[in-house]
Amino acid sequence: MPGMHGTKTAAPFGAFEFQLVLLRRMADHQPDLVADARHRLGASIADMREANRRWQAMARAPRGRGALARYRSVLGPPEHSARRTIGDLECEALRWPVPLWPELRFEVLTPVKGAAVWNEWLVRAPDAPAPPLRTAADLTPWSCTVDEAARAFPPATPMQGSAPTRWCLRLTLPGGERRVAEFTWGLLQRLL
Repeated sequence: MPGMHGTKTAAPFGAFEFQLVLLRRMADHQPDLVADARHRLGASIADMREANRRWQAMARAPRGRGALARYRSVLGPPEHSARRTIGDLECEALRWPVPLWPELRFEVLTPVKGAAVWNEWLVRAPDAPAPPLRTAADLTPWSCTVDEAARAFPPATPMQGSAPTRWCLRLTLPGGERRVAEFTWGLLQRLL
């Protein structure tokens, strides 16, 4: 659509585009799953790249919105908001539905009455059953979240991820074997 001065006005950035941003980072480890998800959304590779480019531009804009305001702008009001205590910290957990994964929610943890974002990832929806995780064979791509894997295979040790939206956990499997699980946006990508 032409805007002022004959330039093209970008379509609003919403939940559809945000799902493409999530998929873009996951494509590094699970290109086939991402391609299937992209097709279900009716999006092309170019759509996914453009959504990611726009997201990065919003995140890096010198006078852009803060991270929490950006999520509220893109995803709308959260479906659920609750205070949570983690160690000595009190925070607010905000959750939004993700149509591509109806059993998951996108969760953002922020300080109470703050605008910063401490954590941002996918978690299981409160009414969705957790997957049965008993052996390494159960740890398939996109099968579980960071928290679910940590609870299923203790002790689990957090490790540095390879990018800001990536996490690693060193898990203890039945029999004592230690393996590393890699997550993107909180969703399991692979077991190393």
